[in-house]
Amino acid sequence: MDQTRCFPSTGWKRFYLKWYDDPLPSAERMCPATVALLNAIPNVHGAMFALLPPGGRLVRHRDPFAGSLRYHLGLDTPNSDDCFIEVDGVRRGWRDDHAMIFGETFIHYAENKTRLILFCDIARPLRGAIPRAADRFISNHIVKATATSNVEGEKGGIANRAFGAVYQVRLLGKRLKRWNRNIYYALKYAAVAATAAAIILT
Repeated sequence: MDQTRCFPSTGWKRFYLKWYDDPLPSAERMCPATVALLNAIPNVHGAMFALLPPGGRLVRHRDPFAGSLRYHLGLDTPNSDDCFIEVDGVRRGWRDDHAMIFGETFIHYAENKTRLILFCDIARPLRGAIPRAADRFISNHIVKATATSNVEGEKGGIANRAFGAVYQVRLLGKRLKRWNRNIYYALKYAAVAATAAAIILT
């Protein structure tokens, strides 16, 4: 896990194994059996080893894309409720070899006192050709743009490569949110729409 990237500094340290069909040579080299297993399951879109360091926490948030369900499998945990995730007001502690699955569009947060889990995005069952087509389009053209790298030199998605340049804007956004939440959210959703349009048109 020495090569993992961490964002935010108190959140997940991640080693990516699979990300929406883009190959990750470092994962194939260092974790060949796990990558082969994940690639054999078509409904697993993305997967990573995720570590929440001692004292680490995630702020309350919801993810914007409802096209997948989030799967967590405890690998090396304290087997204690001190290491937990809370989703929509329901709290569960991670346990070794125990899995949980939830919709990431619900408000959720986590704290540790933890160790290591396998973290996967699994295709959400959708009814109807139009919702499935929209899901495939967003997955292939927007979510894939967030691909990251495990080691230096590995190609990441356009959105992730741009992250360093926009991080200062994010800090400014936090200050703006504390000052006026309505203005913050109006500007945030306008920026998300503009970014999505730019990705689609490239």
